[in-house]
Amino acid sequence: MTAAGTRSFDLWGVPYDGAATLGWPGSKYAPERVRQALGWMAMRVQEGRIYSSDTRSLHAFDEGLLRDRGDAEVVAHDLMATLDACAAAVADSVRQGRLPLVIGGDDSLLYGCLKGFHDAHEGTIGILHFDAHLDLLDESRTQGRYSQSSGMRRALELPRVSVRHSIQVGVRNFNFPSSGHFIEESGLAQLPASDFARLGVEGAVHVILARLDGADHVFWAFDIDVVDPAFAPGAGAHEPGGLTSRDVLECVRLLAPHCEGFNIVEVNPLMDHHDMTSVLAANLAYQMVAFGQKAAP
Repeated sequence: MTAAGTRSFDLWGVPYDGAATLGWPGSKYAPERVRQALGWMAMRVQEGRIYSSDTRSLHAFDEGLLRDRGDAEVVAHDLMATLDACAAAVADSVRQGRLPLVIGGDDSLLYGCLKGFHDAHEGTIGILHFDAHLDLLDESRTQGRYSQSSGMRRALELPRVSVRHSIQVGVRNFNFPSSGHFIEESGLAQLPASDFARLGVEGAVHVILARLDGADHVFWAFDIDVVDPAFAPGAGAHEPGGLTSRDVLECVRLLAPHCEGFNIVEVNPLMDHHDMTSVLAANLAYQMVAFGQKAAP
């Protein structure tokens, strides 16, 4: 993982939900809505600093810390062109020495983000995958090979992505038997939502960091449906029994310093209630920046 130091971030939107072949479309509207919610936090910055009530700490937040790069050039009718555009945006930020923070869009973008992150870095890549679902489907007639159900599978096929340094967190309920077989064969680590609840945040973070340890770079792929629908109703699909909003906010505080790239996907404003989920996503993004600007030692 990265050495200690101050880091800066690029915010990218990818307003695309053309690969949302299961669940509900609508996540293409998330970047605009999440940006609006981010404005509520940005207005609290004074003299280049912001105060965290949770940790009773001040954090630097000058104009250069979080740079909004606008939206990647999505192609509504072309999934692969959109994934390429997402990858190019992420790679551009990495090559400029900045950390990409991508707001999707559906979860097919997991692969696009990892492709750009992988190609712009040397060394091994670990994936921290927060999601209710496995996203390990190889292919199907109805979804193809690059849908929202296959992003993690395709990302793990990238040459320097290390299964040994990757972990899926918050998965729950039922999934494809073929995905279970892949997990057994590959050795991909799982921390199901039920185990997370038993361990608590600090115990779960200990398990996660032990798995990530040894990777040269870590990308955090965050599907909002890892959060229970009681806290995040505006998602692409609802899976009961998920993490709480407090769980994931505390995870960001503890894990962001260990990661060098982030995405938040599957926020669906069309399914939301009074912007609850967009506001949560904006808070997650802002905390990724506030607590992630200092790399872990």
